[in-house]
Amino acid sequence: SAGPVVLLLATDLPFLDPALLRDLTTPPPDADGVILTDGEGRDQPLTAAYRSGPLRRELDRLRAEHGGALTGLPLRRLLPGLRLRRIATNGPLDCDTWADIAAARARISDHGRVLEEWLAAVKAELDIDTDVDTGVLLDAARDAAHGVARPAAPLTTYLLGYAAARNGTDPATAARAIGELAARWQAEAAPGGAA
Repeated sequence: SAGPVVLLLATDLPFLDPALLRDLTTPPPDADGVILTDGEGRDQPLTAAYRSGPLRRELDRLRAEHGGALTGLPLRRLLPGLRLRRIATNGPLDCDTWADIAAARARISDHGRVLEEWLAAVKAELDIDTDVDTGVLLDAARDAAHGVARPAAPLTTYLLGYAAARNGTDPATAARAIGELAARWQAEAAPGGAA
C-alpha cells in the first residue's frame, strides 16, 4: 500500500452501488487516487478516493498559491497535480438540481424501491433497527385520513409507533383498533349518525 486513502463521497449519490464503491476505494499502486467520471466524462472530485500523502502535498501547494487560505476554492483545482485512475460511469451520478432529484425519484419508483429506501433512510437517521409492516401502517394512516381528517394520518401513525415502543402494543392489533375507531368516527360524522 502507498499509504492511507481519504474517501470523499458527496451526499447526493443515490445510485452509488457497492461494486463501484469497492473499485473506488482501491487505488492502483501507481496512482494517487481513483475518481469517478459521470456519463458526460466530467470528473467528480467529491466522488473519489485520494492517497493522503499526495492529497496533502496538493493542498499545501494550493494554500501557498492562495495566500495560505483554501476557503472557497473548488476541489477540482487539486486534480491536475494528482495521478488519478478514472472510472467512467453511465449516466448521472449525483443530484445537483431539482430536475435531477425528480429523475432520481422516478428511477427509484420505477424499480419499486422508493418506500423501502425511504424507510431505510429514516431508520438510519433515527438510529433504530426494526422491521415495519408497511401495509399495517399504511392501512392505519388511510383509515385515519379518510375517517377523520387528512392531518390525522401522520399523527396517528406516530401514536401507533409510540404505543408499540412504550407499551409493547402489537402494531397490527393497534392498527385494527385504529381502523375500527376511524370507522366509528366516520359513521358518527355522517348525516343521521349517532351523537
